[in-house]
Amino acid sequence: MKVVVFEDEKLASERLIELIQELRPNAEILASLKSVEAGLMWLQNNEEPDLIVSDIQLLDGSSFEIFNQQPIKCPVIFTTAYDEYAIKAFQVNSVDYLLKPIQKHKLENALQKYDERTSSSSSQSLDIDKIREVIQGSNVQYKSRFLVKYGQRIKAIPVEQIAYFYSQDKLTYLVTFEGKKLPLDQTLEELETVLSPDNYFRVNRKFIVHFDSVSDIHPYFKGRVKLDLQPESGEDIVISSDKTPLFKQWLDQ
Repeated sequence: MKVVVFEDEKLASERLIELIQELRPNAEILASLKSVEAGLMWLQNNEEPDLIVSDIQLLDGSSFEIFNQQPIKCPVIFTTAYDEYAIKAFQVNSVDYLLKPIQKHKLENALQKYDERTSSSSSQSLDIDKIREVIQGSNVQYKSRFLVKYGQRIKAIPVEQIAYFYSQDKLTYLVTFEGKKLPLDQTLEELETVLSPDNYFRVNRKFIVHFDSVSDIHPYFKGRVKLDLQPESGEDIVISSDKTPLFKQWLDQ
């Protein structure tokens, strides 16, 4: 059994690989990848593995972006921070879902489902749109405001006032349309799960931007695009060639 792991947390990846090898000593781990960009590159340049085990949230976005751009036929076991109710809700296409932290007996059950699938003659493709619909409809409540420290006070900032979020030196900040920069406790990965995807898009590892903050888009090298934001960020914000088509779809919805 040849396995590829998509997981951006080093300790979680090491633990997952350890469990897979303990439960299936014959398993060969072909790669452990941290980002959408790395996952796409690997799938485009290698033969499809027998099994993919993938976290939903990766360093630079959702793993769904990988499977949207690179359709696959092999089974996928998703790992996720969504609650048990949501996990039970999106059991589709012989794909299994495990709640983090991964428990050994639940991974064993998922691998048994993989064994049952591979022993049968049926083959199903991964219905990413259906999975996404279930996740987005499974009691997900998007945040309407964020509590931040404002001098010696704590203030609630309505989400519609926030132009973009970015990370710097392992810290996360929000920037309002008025140009105020305020620190946040959440990581960009956590923010992705609580921001409406209709309004916000993670353009790269460092930035999540609001639709109205994008003031200009410039063609860049090798199929990439470069963004100008308002208020200005003071950085070159480049979207990878793999993510550019998804960004354009988001703008055009």
